[in-house]
Order: sequence, then structure tokens, then C-alpha cells
Amino acid sequence: MDITRIGVFTSGGDAPGMNACVRAVVRTALTYDLEVIGIRRGYAGMIEGDFVEMDGMSVSNIVQLGGTILKSARSERFRTPEGRAEAARRLREAEIDGLIGIGGDGTLRGASIFYEEYGVPLVGCPGTIDNDLFGTDETIGYDTALNTAIENIDRIRDTADAHDRLFLVEVMGRDAGFIALNSGIGGGAELVLIPETITGMDEIKKRILSLMSAQSRSSIVVVAEGDELGGAAKIADALRGDPSFARIDLRVCILGHTQRGGSPTARDRVLASRLGTAAVEALMEGHANVMVGIIHNELRLTPSRNVWQRRKTINYELLKLTEVLS
Repeated sequence: MDITRIGVFTSGGDAPGMNACVRAVVRTALTYDLEVIGIRRGYAGMIEGDFVEMDGMSVSNIVQLGGTILKSARSERFRTPEGRAEAARRLREAEIDGLIGIGGDGTLRGASIFYEEYGVPLVGCPGTIDNDLFGTDETIGYDTALNTAIENIDRIRDTADAHDRLFLVEVMGRDAGFIALNSGIGGGAELVLIPETITGMDEIKKRILSLMSAQSRSSIVVVAEGDELGGAAKIADALRGDPSFARIDLRVCILGHTQRGGSPTARDRVLASRLGTAAVEALMEGHANVMVGIIHNELRLTPSRNVWQRRKTINYELLKLTEVLS
């Protein structure tokens, strides 16, 4: 099947660098004389036919912008057979014969089902701050989110030191600990709690008390939002209920969506540009239902099903490093 007109969309949670990826897709496609249609609001816009023609000027001066000019959404309708049927009809009417989707595992999961049902070729680009997609060392947006987390941890440490406080800093990452682990090391945290490891509350209390006693000053504990104990707020409640912590000035800071916004780092811009270009070329070469990624600085294609069925593992040497450096 010859590809002459492609659609590009961003889906799920936004991530810094998505615009750089859209720019690369559009300009690479135009270089190969392909027409490009932007699909607004992800799968929701696909179902509603919210399409816009894109040219080189439509992606000028966006490489430095956070968020996504194509907007993003999560579509419950696309989860239904009726919704996917409507999306396929809209694509046929617009004569779109190939898709490039930028997003996380939900985007790739939807793409895989859509391809199996309707045969619409789709190449995915990994766009999520969580960095939890199998098939790539880093995802678009992860480096920016990581640096945002570290910058905030540095600021929190200033006030923690000024008052000899214990801060529990919660970072994003859904059910993966990549941001927490690396921001904990980069921010000099005394303790890092991530979903990939099991740490009981008694052990946490023991370690924190030991840290505060030994240092007689502030401590930073980085908590991944998906930690089994329920995140920073619930852990703080448990600590405050223990008489041993009565004299400890404990505070909670949840960084939240600050990590999803902002101008992408140079690393994310380059990564997004490489992946966007590679996605167009993969589509032209006849690949479908795959995700482009970079492993050991080399471009790789991974079947979409593997991306969301296989779990990406953390580097346990880094986890051990946090214990040594604390």
C-alpha cells in the first residue's frame, strides 16, 4: 500500500517535546511529498473528524513549546467497537492512509487494536513523562520532567535546611519509579520510595528516624505517586500518627503537573525530532503497528503489542546507589 496522506496526532497525557515531534513528522513528510493532516484531540478528534491540513509554516516556532498544538485527550468512545468504527470511517473520508500517534501505552494499545480491526497502518512515537514504555531507553518528555523535579527538589531543600524539616516530595510517574529514582539521586534525597520495590511502613519509619538523628538537620524523601503505600500524603499521615515523629517538622510537597509543562530540554527536543522523522520513514517503508524508539542511541522498531504488554524495568544498580549515597 502506497502512503500518500498521513495523519498525525497526540494522545493521552501531554509531554514536553510533543510539539518538536509533530514538527519533525510534518517536515519529514513534506520532504517526501506526502500530505499531512493534523488530528486534534487524539482519538476523540479522530472520531469527530477534527482534522486540519498542515504545512511547513503550521509547525514554525513550536519546537520550544511545551504541551501540544494538536491538543490531547483520552477517549472513552474509542474504547468501544462503535467508536473505532466511526474513527475508521472518518479516516476513509479524509483519504488518510497512514497514521503517526504520539503518546503513551494507552495510545499504543488503542493503535494495536485499531490496526487489527481495520488495518490502518500506524507508527507510534513514545511520548510520556513516565518513561515506562518498553522498546526505548527514554520517552519524549521524560528528561524535561526529570529536570523539573530536580529543580524543585533543590528549591525545597533550601527551605528544608533553613528550618531543619523533613520533606516528603511526591513526583509523577504513574506506576513507574523512573522520575523518582533519578530525581532522588540527582537531588541528593536521603530516601527514595518507588512502586518497583516493597518497603514496609515500619522500615520507612526506622530509616527516616535514623537519618534525622544522624544528621540533626533536614532530610528529603522522594516518593513516586504510584508507591504501594499510597503516595506522600498517606505516608505523612502514618508518620504523624507515630509518637516518635512528634518533634519532627514534617511537610509534604506534591509536584504534580508542574512536571508535565514547560519548555522541553535540548535532550527531549533532539529525541523527539529523531523519533518523528524515523516514524515517517518507517511508515513509508511499509511498517505498521510498531513503535519507534532509541536503544543505546540506535533507532529500533518494537511491535506495539510488546510496548504495552511488557514491563520496562528500572536500573536496580541506581536503586542501590541511593542507599549508598544516603
